[in-house]
Amino acid sequence: MSSQLPNLFSFQTLKHRRIATLKTPSPHINCLAIHANLLYASSANEISVYSLSHLSFVDSFNHDPTTGFVKSIAFNQTKIFTAHQDGKIRIWKIDTLYKNHQLISTLPTVKDKFLNFMLPKNYVNVRRHKKKLWIQHWDTVSGLMVNDAKGLMYSVSWDKSFKIWNVKNQRCLESVKAHEDAVNTLAVSGNGTVYTGSADGLIRIWEMAERRHSLVGTLDKHKSTVNALALNDEGSVLFSGGSDGRILVWEKRDDESEVGYVESLWDHKGAILCLINVGEWFVSGSSDGTVRVWQRGGKEGGGFHCSIVLEGHEKPVKSLVAVEASVLEGVFSICSGSLDGEIRVWEISICSNFKIPMNSIKLA
Repeated sequence: MSSQLPNLFSFQTLKHRRIATLKTPSPHINCLAIHANLLYASSANEISVYSLSHLSFVDSFNHDPTTGFVKSIAFNQTKIFTAHQDGKIRIWKIDTLYKNHQLISTLPTVKDKFLNFMLPKNYVNVRRHKKKLWIQHWDTVSGLMVNDAKGLMYSVSWDKSFKIWNVKNQRCLESVKAHEDAVNTLAVSGNGTVYTGSADGLIRIWEMAERRHSLVGTLDKHKSTVNALALNDEGSVLFSGGSDGRILVWEKRDDESEVGYVESLWDHKGAILCLINVGEWFVSGSSDGTVRVWQRGGKEGGGFHCSIVLEGHEKPVKSLVAVEASVLEGVFSICSGSLDGEIRVWEISICSNFKIPMNSIKLA
């Protein structure tokens, strides 16, 4: 007796090579970001800039140690936004003549604070006998994301909130008490759905309703701090990483009204600290010092499996960023930043792509 399987079996093999190693002035790399063929790397309070074309140093800025560590970097077409341990967001521009970076504003702006400070209703309790304006983060700003199409920026903080900013006029539009503990990470889909991950072990899902963000779902399968979130290109699959070493995969149901748990991935031997999506792959960095590249298919149930392990960092991998490259041409590059003070640039090559209709294979 024979049976037939109607699905498609897809198999890809990947190869990798390290094409460069860059060093930052301070060993504590917090985040990496890429804009206009420039690589930005924050180590402690300082941000170093490298040319990706020549893999050479270009500039460094934010030399003021009182701002604390730089936790996140984001961009729109003309400006650079940095999130700081002192609870502020700073805005920079590039001086194209001198090829350096100049501070132009800090959020919340003096004007925004002046417009809000008179009314008692604009203050919130942050600690016993201490109040702050609702437009201010009062603890470390841990993540930023810019939606250029909507002209908005999203920030999350260890003060348990996330805020939405108008990029053009630099005003805070909304503040949401999101969790019962520090918010470490966020992801925002193309349609504006916000995902927040927290030290309370929860992932919360927020959508705009009547001009305010409302909670529409809570994902509670992590049993530890949630450190990293990433969405696939379509916004239909969410990846989350926790301090217990697990990566959880979530997917929108057919009606797209809720997000459901799909699987857990356990290959790392330490906390998951960063996640990014690159085309049909996603990449993870861990406190075990390794970077793993994952792809869907090739195992029972069609789930994700680890295709490549990138080794060489001596300390935890704190940040990952994808270099804009031609995945369609069979190659892409990623940069990994570690607490060892090294940025490693990796090239990933797709060696084969076999797709075999399973209904052509008969099983006895």
